Amino acid sequence: MRIGHCRIIGFCAVLFAASLGRAQELDWAQRMFSETEHDFGTVASGSDTRHQIEVKNIYQEQVRILNVGTTCGCTAATPSQKVLETGETAYVEVVMNTVKFKRQKNSNVDVTLSFTDADGTSTTKTVRIPISAYIRPDIIIEPGTVDFGTVDAGAGARRTVRVSYAGRGDWSMQGVDVNSDYLEASIVETDRSGGFGGDSFVRYDLIVQVKPSAPVGVIRDKINLLTNDAANPKVPVLVEARVEPDIVVSPGTLPLGDVAIGAERTYTVIIRGKKPFAIERIECESDLECFKVRLTKASKRTHFLPLTFKSPDAPGAFKEQFTITVAGHPEPVTFSAVGNIVASTAGTARGT
Repeated sequence: MRIGHCRIIGFCAVLFAASLGRAQELDWAQRMFSETEHDFGTVASGSDTRHQIEVKNIYQEQVRILNVGTTCGCTAATPSQKVLETGETAYVEVVMNTVKFKRQKNSNVDVTLSFTDADGTSTTKTVRIPISAYIRPDIIIEPGTVDFGTVDAGAGARRTVRVSYAGRGDWSMQGVDVNSDYLEASIVETDRSGGFGGDSFVRYDLIVQVKPSAPVGVIRDKINLLTNDAANPKVPVLVEARVEPDIVVSPGTLPLGDVAIGAERTYTVIIRGKKPFAIERIECESDLECFKVRLTKASKRTHFLPLTFKSPDAPGAFKEQFTITVAGHPEPVTFSAVGNIVASTAGTARGT
């Protein structure tokens, strides 16, 4: 089936008519978006207020993002990529300027998409996504996000940001709501002036910790400051961190390429650490005994590990998993090798 000359993967003809009872039928471009509007809710001045909207190509044709724009200077939007093949996903990141702008702000993000079908007919469509937020002028967060940057796996980390309030004399923070298993947070009042029936100025330290148990990867989450303001009891704060291992193998998956049966090749794996370390042993998961390695017991930050591979007698896909034991390191370091065993490799390049 085609909608606007575009074939939809996995959709039957019933889908086109299924939404007749809805107030508005989504066109082919709107169906690519995870959401067609976004409300940030109530946020603090200076807070890093951003959101990613998913755009997935559910069609057989290649789809291009021609342009992303906004209708108000209070927002900015950028796509993660501009060409989407079948099944690929891009993200449009929307950022609200909470430093320059205050109170209720409404904007639109306009995303223009295009594709060309098999007949050479081009179709262009713009999807408008309404964006809204209420930026509180009485609460300021400095800096606007809890940004840990890079955190070593197993080490944990701690950051403090300042939260200031100017207004109602009896206003206070009651705690912090954290949904992530890998974050901890607390709030401490550090200053209070005024009050007694009049306006007051209150300052807090928001203390956030990445737990040592946090896995390798990106943490991007929101925590909520809980206040005694019945009308707006929660103030969101963005937390970001990239947890990285202190020892990294490059490449994480070693490409062996096409290797002839019984052929022998030598490859080099680089192992880097943030401080000098010694390799005690390296082991293969299988019992094929296809690899030989020359180890040195020297302690250094970078190890060049030569692996000599003699391919097995059976053709087909090949994979091996390696475990490196590092002296004094609580967890083993792993990497893998993949390739294809063939009857002949005439004309192929040697591994290095």
